[in-house]
Amino acid sequence: MKRGPPDRKAQAQRAALNALRRAQRTADKAGVKLSDWEGEFLESVTERVKTYGRAFADPEKGGAGEAFSMMQHIKLKEIVAKAKGEPRFPAKRGGGFKRRGPAKPEPEGD
Repeated sequence: MKRGPPDRKAQAQRAALNALRRAQRTADKAGVKLSDWEGEFLESVTERVKTYGRAFADPEKGGAGEAFSMMQHIKLKEIVAKAKGEPRFPAKRGGGFKRRGPAKPEPEGD
């Protein structure tokens, strides 16, 4: 029997719910106490994903087929790192366009 193409929205929703459950389970197993904000974040994002299929409304904040925005991905990674006991580093932002070494002189074309 031939199947149709997979539903990307449903796949993203399942993956997001699994990632949220995995983060909560990891914290519970490690005995790490999540802050009130982190617990509320996990619960609210789970509810939004279950209800709407994604956890953000503005399409400019994430991909069309994604269930999390970029910042939600980062926060989820930070929660998982905290649960695993890994060192938490702040997100690197504002790098901009920097030169990597001395500027090269322009060739003269007489």
